[in-house]
Amino acid sequence: MKVQELNKDGSVKRSLKGIKWIVILVVAIMLFTSAFTIVPAGNTGVVLTLGKVSPNSMSEGFHLKIPFVQQVETMSNKIQVYETAASAVSKDLQTVSSSIAVNYKLISDRSPDMYKTVGQEYQTILVAPVVQECMKSVTAKYTAEQLITDRAAVGEEVKASLDSKLNGYGIYIEKFNIVNFDFSEEFNNAIEAKQVAEQNLLKTQTEQEQAIVVAEANAKQKVIAANAEAEAILAQAQAQADANKLLEESLSDKVIAYEQIEKWDGVLPKVSGSGSGFLIDVGVDGVSSSGSSSTAAAGE
Repeated sequence: MKVQELNKDGSVKRSLKGIKWIVILVVAIMLFTSAFTIVPAGNTGVVLTLGKVSPNSMSEGFHLKIPFVQQVETMSNKIQVYETAASAVSKDLQTVSSSIAVNYKLISDRSPDMYKTVGQEYQTILVAPVVQECMKSVTAKYTAEQLITDRAAVGEEVKASLDSKLNGYGIYIEKFNIVNFDFSEEFNNAIEAKQVAEQNLLKTQTEQEQAIVVAEANAKQKVIAANAEAEAILAQAQAQADANKLLEESLSDKVIAYEQIEKWDGVLPKVSGSGSGFLIDVGVDGVSSSGSSSTAAAGE
């Protein structure tokens, strides 16, 4: 019996000793793991010492800290996307529904202040209401038509307004996009009617311009044809004049005499001369007779 009691006491002592070492090992592991922290890439570690935010933050990587006294909260410094729908009223009192997207990031040096003043839900608490406010204020400066035609300018103005309101909190706006604009059905119908009217007007102007071009082309063709006809007439008249001149120059006395001989029928003309008192009669046979006027008269 005594031997059994001794064995029991020894086993109990060994069990207690094993539990003791296990407890020491667990405490050592807890101390070891709580003595360091790892800040993920693209994040900043905000150090809390007994709940108080330290002004010195931790960059990404491995860091030592005081076990059970210091706690590290991570704040993302990556570019985040906030997409939402926004409703506003334009300058001409048109209801404007838009879909927008904001790319922003938290500046790492301002992470402790953001954690202390706003917390980790800064998108819901800070970014969302400021985006809605800026969208409404900028939209009210433009008419509905200008919101469509000057969309890029509207986006730049909203981005500048967001920067002015959020940079003070350590939030930098990377990009602002207006994904879509949507208006009331009445306004959409009015826009469509205006576009149809502009297209019809453009079509009419184009047809008129084409008609003018065709008329001018026809007029030019008529002028060209008239000029060509006039030139042809002038050329023909000039050719006739040149021919007449050439013919006139070629008609010498010899040519004229030759033409008379060619056209003579063989009958000699009768010639009487009052000055000399003689009469010459050329007969058919070519024999001529002459005499005084008194002889001719006596013979008759």
